[in-house]
Amino acid sequence: MSRADRTIGRTHVGRGAVRAFEYRGPIETERLVLRAVEPSDFDVVFAMRSDPEVVRYLYWGVQTAEEARAALEQRISFRAIRGEGDVLAVLAVLKATGEVTADLILRCLSQEHSVGEIGFIVLPEHQGRGYATEAARAMLAVAFDGVGFHRVEGHLDARNAASARVLEKLGMRREAHLVENEWVKDEWQSELVYAMLDREWPATRR
Repeated sequence: MSRADRTIGRTHVGRGAVRAFEYRGPIETERLVLRAVEPSDFDVVFAMRSDPEVVRYLYWGVQTAEEARAALEQRISFRAIRGEGDVLAVLAVLKATGEVTADLILRCLSQEHSVGEIGFIVLPEHQGRGYATEAARAMLAVAFDGVGFHRVEGHLDARNAASARVLEKLGMRREAHLVENEWVKDEWQSELVYAMLDREWPATRR
């Protein structure tokens, strides 16, 4: 029986463990500060979203200035997780220079089942230095210790080896390789799914 068939006529009762979390100030790591997105960040957001290499494995393609402006305004508003569909967005900046290194989000996929999703984009000039792993680990701390998710997932194009390595360094488990499951950018694309549970988080936060 398919999963869809099993859910027909069934009422789910989840734990509802997601707590309200509101961004109230910068989050610091050894080398980075994760801060809220601000109107003055347009140039760096546009630079990311108009770079073909940066958006290569994302759902959307190269964006115009107008599209990047709309994305910026949306991210400025992403400052709290209170329920399903809510998103927290931050930029990771270097403590030493104030340069933006990465754009990160944490999304509530399911209030009922207490599931979140982590995502990140790293500027090309800052790739390969461990910044993505450092920043994403801080976001996992928010996910498990702040929001109280039971499970956090990472979804990515199967060709995105660099992002897969980041999720593996975080201690996330590869759970699925979905072959040509989505039609994106005029082609069939495959997807990898990584995940971590709240009980697994303490052992990975070293």
